[in-house]
Amino acid sequence: MPITKISHFFLSLSILFSIFFLLSTLASSSSSSSYIHAQPSGKTRSLYSEILRDEAVERLYELGKVSDSDGYLERTFMSPASVRAGLIIREWMEDAGLRTWVDSMGNLHGRVEAINASAQALLIGSHLDTVVDAGIFDGSLGIISAISALKVLKSNGKLGELKRPVEVIAFSDEEGVRFQSTFLGSAAVAGVLPVTALKISDKSGVTVQDALKGNSIEIAEESLLQLKYDPASVWGYVELHIEQGPVLEWLGFPLGVVKGIAGQTRIKVSIRGSQGHAGTVPMSLRRDPMAAAAELIVLLESLCKHPRDFLSDCGNCNEFTIESLSSSLVCTVGEISTWPSASNVIPGKVTFTVDLRAIDDVGREAVLYELSNRMYQICDRRSVSCIIERKVGSLLKFLLGICVTS
Repeated sequence: MPITKISHFFLSLSILFSIFFLLSTLASSSSSSSYIHAQPSGKTRSLYSEILRDEAVERLYELGKVSDSDGYLERTFMSPASVRAGLIIREWMEDAGLRTWVDSMGNLHGRVEAINASAQALLIGSHLDTVVDAGIFDGSLGIISAISALKVLKSNGKLGELKRPVEVIAFSDEEGVRFQSTFLGSAAVAGVLPVTALKISDKSGVTVQDALKGNSIEIAEESLLQLKYDPASVWGYVELHIEQGPVLEWLGFPLGVVKGIAGQTRIKVSIRGSQGHAGTVPMSLRRDPMAAAAELIVLLESLCKHPRDFLSDCGNCNEFTIESLSSSLVCTVGEISTWPSASNVIPGKVTFTVDLRAIDDVGREAVLYELSNRMYQICDRRSVSCIIERKVGSLLKFLLGICVTS
């Protein structure tokens, strides 16, 4: 990581202090109020530095070494490294005075109750899984910062004076790397994870349910439905997260506030052509799925860079939608595969993935509709077959040239 990004990370620890002060405001005694506004003593400043800075950073690096791979960080849903990471985090939670448990989707919870047992709870947390070759702050920062803030309250004797419960959640899956189905952990807590998700298989044929059972976690339809939190029981949710992008550094800002949450759609594009010998099939007679894939990917890039140029006839898109897409739409082709994948063979099949994100849901659907139509036109012109499959929850749904809503 560049020196500038490291320095910005340490500056962003001031948000960790902010989380601590947010939690401090939940303390009920009058002494806690004077404690918040008074200038901290030397001893208190030392405690802040020791737990909120030094220990937090040390734990980030410790967790960054817990990986399923040598040479880079990788922790996927219910993998050995994820289980080890959960055990470490659980120890930290208990050290901070939290009651801990693991739910039937593998989410790790740490909770402290309030004087008012019926008060709505403040939830804080992030995810403990990672992408392949991940950064050490992704997800871990949100979990560790919350635990550190609560540990300071425990050290100051304020943890038992909270006006409302506080619960830290380390979600078992956000990235969706293993099962290609994102947000398994948080979707279960939100009550929007379909039961069919339990039967999704990874590349080895292991299902989500099998992965949980292999770690002594039994889950069925009934227990999955019981994971849903009653919205009336939740006061709010706070998450500290690294930006994972260059914008703040480019602007010279150490911190930023989220203005919206981008919706995400993943699709898989499969193109079939005519497999042949690289040296004997004339260019004029080729139906090359690789060349078609290249054109489709360039189309995707152009549409996502300049959505206004492609959506001028969009009936559902107002100026706000177009403006939102111009600033928030991002599209990525992260995987591509060919068959038979030989240097001297014209491929018979090419498959690639698309990850498409935007803050405005209407605009995202319009982009998907326009993209699918133009892709099918290109495939028709090139005389190759094209199938576009869309992830909807845990299922694949075909985009057959119509606008499909989430």
